[in-house]
Amino acid sequence: MAGLRIGFDIGGTFTDLVLYDEASGRIHSHKLATTVRNPEVAVRTGWRTLLAEAGFLGSQVSNAIHGTTLITNCLVERKGAATLLLATQGFSDVLDTQREMRYDIYDLHAPQVEHLVPRPLRFEARERLDAFGGVIEELSLDSLDDVARRLERAEVTDSVESIAVCFLHAFTNPEHEQKAGAWLSEHLPHLRVSLSHEVAPEIREYERMSTTVCNAYVQPLAATYLRQLGDVLREVGFEREMFLMLSSGGVSTLETAVKFPIRLVESGPAAGALAAVFYGELLDLPNLVSFDMGGTTAKMCLIKDGQPAMSDHFEIARVHRFKRGSGLPVRVPAIELIEIGAGGGSVARVDELGLLKVGPDSAGADPGPACYGLGGDAPTVTDADLLLGYLDPGFFLGGRMILDQAAAESAMAGLAERMGLTMTETAHGIFRVVNENMISATRVHVAERGADPRSLRLMAFGGAGPVHAYEIARALKMQGFVCPASAGVTSALGFLTAPPAFEFARTHMERLDAPSLIELDGIYAGLEAEGRRVLKSAGIEDDDMTFTLKADLRHVGQGHEISVALPCTKPSDMSLDGDLRPYFFARYEEIYGHAHTHLDLEITTCRLNASGPRPRVELPEFETGSGPDQALKDSRPAYFTEVEGFVDTPIYDRYLLGRGSTVHGPAIVEERESTAVIGPRGSAEIDRYGNLVVTLEE
Repeated sequence: MAGLRIGFDIGGTFTDLVLYDEASGRIHSHKLATTVRNPEVAVRTGWRTLLAEAGFLGSQVSNAIHGTTLITNCLVERKGAATLLLATQGFSDVLDTQREMRYDIYDLHAPQVEHLVPRPLRFEARERLDAFGGVIEELSLDSLDDVARRLERAEVTDSVESIAVCFLHAFTNPEHEQKAGAWLSEHLPHLRVSLSHEVAPEIREYERMSTTVCNAYVQPLAATYLRQLGDVLREVGFEREMFLMLSSGGVSTLETAVKFPIRLVESGPAAGALAAVFYGELLDLPNLVSFDMGGTTAKMCLIKDGQPAMSDHFEIARVHRFKRGSGLPVRVPAIELIEIGAGGGSVARVDELGLLKVGPDSAGADPGPACYGLGGDAPTVTDADLLLGYLDPGFFLGGRMILDQAAAESAMAGLAERMGLTMTETAHGIFRVVNENMISATRVHVAERGADPRSLRLMAFGGAGPVHAYEIARALKMQGFVCPASAGVTSALGFLTAPPAFEFARTHMERLDAPSLIELDGIYAGLEAEGRRVLKSAGIEDDDMTFTLKADLRHVGQGHEISVALPCTKPSDMSLDGDLRPYFFARYEEIYGHAHTHLDLEITTCRLNASGPRPRVELPEFETGSGPDQALKDSRPAYFTEVEGFVDTPIYDRYLLGRGSTVHGPAIVEERESTAVIGPRGSAEIDRYGNLVVTLEE
């Protein structure tokens, strides 16, 4: 039976909702400002408006999938729960010693990475395992009693909400952590407990401890937020369980998300990458760059052979945005993308050297850019776009929000005066600087993955993406760019293309030979059993489950490893010399340009991705409708870099451009949630699915 599916994304500036009607193939969308202090308020309003416009009831919705930046914001802004750390005796300072190296060796005054648990809230338990999981010293429950007594004496027992338990080598033997978790649940039942062997059962003590602490830090907030969100959905008539998007691009149950909220860190950006994959398949574009520019950030992701790159580690809240090691390390599977503080709300300012800077700080939704008329007085990217003629002040969000041009001019005038420039020069400077930030980030991201931007197209979406796509594609000499229909809410559609999925990992360090492959069968069988349990809880039948094996491999004696896909159902089906070694060497050479084929291999971590069937989204084809002449709304002056000035530019109504319609630049194409700017060297065509496909002249 065909049903209704809703995907909704709460961003820093806007909340996006998409409803897909499986019976007709129609997509309905709605976009509204995020209610920052109470995000669920915008969700309630958005659901009610979307359902009313589409003519459905909440009880008719069969599936709802949600993604959010709440977890990331909580970590960046340090607004999580008061959290304790319980570590092996002598190892509670791992959060301070970290990797025992500075992230910038030339900066003697580089600020240290400050962790989430201050020293007074770190406790130690008497216990010890060796590197293979053997017990050297049994867990002392007396040392746990001491934790409770010290909290009582300090009169903070009721103030702390969460605890991270991270014992040395617990990934090889979870017995001590399990005992500690049971004791804490009995004696301090108000605490939420995160155990490292469940959150990140992998080698590298600092990364495992950091991930566990981050999970514990956001767990109470995530549980409260998701419970409130569930109450809101019941208010609007939705009667089923909500699902959550994971940073890996899979979908999980509410129960799993509450237990492992750290897996939600990049859920919104992951949905955008999946949407780009979906449209790439639709348009036969397996190689492209996903470009999602919203109100707060811009996210770029290389899609190669129809798949985004994956990573099992990244950093949050970096002290220096582009310096590796300056943030909180997190070991969770995630779609590999680059995210920078460049959005419609990014604030422009003059730095101490007198140079124009844009971002990463954002005006967000409250107060928002000056042109929102909500009290913001700092010039932003949206203010610049408005003054350059790209945005219609009377048609922002389809006319539901009227932009205040006078307020934008007032904010821009102050910055222009400080810089000694005209208002137009200042607005164009902001436009160019934010574009260059995104161009540089995209160029590096693509180059690091061995791709040439000249062979790629940009898939541009998000509220601000289509405004800036032309300049980015032109600077990178790309073939052009594509703006999907309803580009402003495209990332929310990505939720509806994601399968139920969860990735499991277990460290197992061993030199590889034929007998060791047989031993690995048992480890992967255990991971598969965990996967079946999680998928079954999401309502997936056994016959619909798919399991993909990966392994972290390296040369014997190396300090770091690479992840290699294993095209088999169990490792013993492969030949070490005929299959596994060639797979590893090919992947190694792809990354580093050379492989040491004479060296032996060792495995460090076994990984398994358990997934259900991918949901089908079948878009209806557009009919040949009216052409550009009928879709022409008006014209207005818009600034284009190629001519270094304003050009009287035709404005087209995207909803009146039928299949096959062609528009030549300079032109502006408007829809409710976004505006596409096409420069003088571009021409656009509406394809059979209503997508705006822009090609650039050589």
